[in-house]
Amino acid sequence: MVTSASVQLLRQHGLTILPQLLTLLEVTALLHCIESAPAAGANFRRSQDVFAIRNLLEEIAALGALLNTAALRDVLGELFPTGCHLTKAIYFDKPAGSNWLVAWHQDLMINVEHRADVLGFGPWTAKAGWVAVQPPVEVLENTITVRLHLDDCDATNGALKVVPGSHRRGVVPAETIAGQTATAAVCAVPAGGALLMKPLLLHASNRSTSDRPRRVVHLEFSAQELPAGLVWRERRALWHAR
Repeated sequence: MVTSASVQLLRQHGLTILPQLLTLLEVTALLHCIESAPAAGANFRRSQDVFAIRNLLEEIAALGALLNTAALRDVLGELFPTGCHLTKAIYFDKPAGSNWLVAWHQDLMINVEHRADVLGFGPWTAKAGWVAVQPPVEVLENTITVRLHLDDCDATNGALKVVPGSHRRGVVPAETIAGQTATAAVCAVPAGGALLMKPLLLHASNRSTSDRPRRVVHLEFSAQELPAGLVWRERRALWHAR
């Protein structure tokens, strides 16, 4: 569970690990629900190196009830005492032996329903019917990512690497990122555990050298309301503070 020390770590280092947020039965139910769903459509991406589903809760509606656990509600109640909403949900599966890697980056874009010329929002991207925009830094600072791990994850099967404290540097120019990763650490998380992180934290992941998969449900939450003209594409008020 989230303690005051965990919250302090999240604020100071940009991440904290909760080793046991989901039970084995909850992990099994999530995997069964995902693996039983039809894997077709524009929001599904499958190759020998990755299987991903974006807009996860719209694609697999039954996941909403499975994710809405008392433990996760308690965590969000500690992180967002006045309440929050879901803003993004993605499923990532890095199969055994995957050559897929993720270079160092920050999570700078949010998904919105439509483009609108609002001061401080930009640049914009549009791809496959999706509109994304980089919001002002305060929106990103108000967002917390919860990565629910459905497999034991370590350096051999693509655990995230992070640069602790880098979320306090604001938006880091892409050309300077490589020089800011000397203090990187690997985030090993057991199955059923959760990695909580700030989107501005510098992070990456290596190729897998293991025969074990790395399956993760990636959820982003915020208490931030967007200005008039902009609407979160995946907003859901499924989780509430206590």
